[in-house]
Amino acid sequence: MNHDAYTNEYIAAILRETKTVAVVGASANEVRPSFFVTRYMIDKGYDVYPINPGHVGKEIAGRLTYAHLADVPVAIDMVDVFRGSAFIPALVPQILAL
Repeated sequence: MNHDAYTNEYIAAILRETKTVAVVGASANEVRPSFFVTRYMIDKGYDVYPINPGHVGKEIAGRLTYAHLADVPVAIDMVDVFRGSAFIPALVPQILAL
């Protein structure tokens, strides 16, 4: 498989199989892209879990916010990351642990 370019069909199949999504770096600010994506995925029927340590226990887009991926009480199918590239290395072990 060419991991440099995925076909639309391949991506669509992943999205059809995905039920739960964690949005790392979700923002409560409605003009931020992470808020828009969180709201959009909820509207499309996904079970979305915002991850933002600064908003723990509060809602983002109507969903309870968690501090860490490990805090989410259900299995996560997909992780959508809205953090700077410098934060990715620390997130990888957490994502793989899921």
